[in-house]
Formats: sequence, C-alpha cells, structure tokens
Amino acid sequence: MILMGIELILNAANLNLVASPRDGAMLALFIIVVAICETSVGLAIIIQVYRRFKSADVTQFNELKEKL
Repeated sequence: MILMGIELILNAANLNLVASPRDGAMLALFIIVVAICETSVGLAIIIQVYRRFKSADVTQFNELKEKL
C-alpha cells in the first residue's frame, strides 16, 4: 500500500512537471526513472517472500514480523 501511495504521488508530480513551460519534460523523465526503480524494489520484495514461503499469500507476512 505504501508503494502504491508513493507511485500516485510521483504520477501527480509528473503531471505538474509536464505542464510547466521550462524543463518539464526532463524532470518528468527523471520521475519516471525513480518510479521504475521503486517498482523494481517492490518486485524484489515479493520475489523474496515467494522464495521463502513458496507462496505469495499476504497472510504469511505476519510470520516475518514474529521472527524479527
């Protein structure tokens, strides 16, 4: 949920930057790169959880909290 919220904030900032008359496209491209990096981190977390628990079921995330 946190990653989706950050993604929405980045997209809103991206729309504002594209509308600006100076250097808006370059800043928008930078935000797109940051969003791609964020997505790759989220995907890496999901892959690691799947490898550890052999399932992507979110109810098993509680086991991670107990072990830490």
